Amino acid sequence: MKLAISVGDVNGVGLEIALDSHHIIKEYCEPIYCINRDLLNQASLLLNRAIDDDFKIVEVGENFKIEPSKVRKNSGRFSFESFEKAIKLAKSNEVEAIVTLPINKESWFEAGVKYRGHTEALRDFFQRDAIMMLGCDKMFVALYSEHIPFREVMENIKEYKLTHFLITLFNELKVDNIAVLGINPHCGDGGVLGDEDDIIRESIKKANSILKQNIFKGPIVPDTAFTPRNREQFKYFVAMYHDQGLAPLKALYFDESINVSLNLPIIRVSVDHGTAFDIAYRDAKPDNQSYINAVKEAINLAKKRLQ
Repeated sequence: MKLAISVGDVNGVGLEIALDSHHIIKEYCEPIYCINRDLLNQASLLLNRAIDDDFKIVEVGENFKIEPSKVRKNSGRFSFESFEKAIKLAKSNEVEAIVTLPINKESWFEAGVKYRGHTEALRDFFQRDAIMMLGCDKMFVALYSEHIPFREVMENIKEYKLTHFLITLFNELKVDNIAVLGINPHCGDGGVLGDEDDIIRESIKKANSILKQNIFKGPIVPDTAFTPRNREQFKYFVAMYHDQGLAPLKALYFDESINVSLNLPIIRVSVDHGTAFDIAYRDAKPDNQSYINAVKEAINLAKKRLQ
């Protein structure tokens, strides 16, 4: 099975993870790395890492000087081009799935890339309501809203939008027990702290009615949603905003979590960490467990589609 690997921001830890993990992931798939030979050779020298003979690449982007741990327009532009190349390979069925290594949002901004991240770009490319879900075998969190300022979260909670989100999520996961978090402390205390939780409650009710099943439970009080008891009862959670879901997830399962894009015609899985500029090209070896897990999940999802 062939996977396209988008290498992310070359000033970060992505290429080190790719080089160090190649001997592992090639046992599961045939990885094809979206990078040009000059940049790969630069990284190899800077990291003092050999490039395996079977490290297959597709040429993409122009050459420039790697500047470890720096936000740069050229590295931002290249990481976007690497991502675009991986998508083209998937759309043309040259690979069965893509795995993305971390980009730097500020570098994308400096390069004039109009998207805030991979998922937003995928929505535009495919004109589909892609859902960002992160987690591991123990727990997954789907995000109703993602990279938006917190002040915009409340006004973004609309009954029709959330109902559509929940139904789409179920159609992708096909699981029968999903917890939906409230937005206010104590789920609003009967409206004392706001009526957003009434909107969430009605969305849950409507989604379950349309599906004719009691799939979605809640709203669940946010401050106790991820207690051990709730995690015994639920594997899948819906968070209303980014940090509500990802702060507990990363506290519990940071090294092993992955990022899966749902509701797309292609399979895209990513690591659940950033470029780690604080350790890039230094003695500290970045953890590759999220990357290994992302590759394995991409393969599993690709096999399911082939069934």
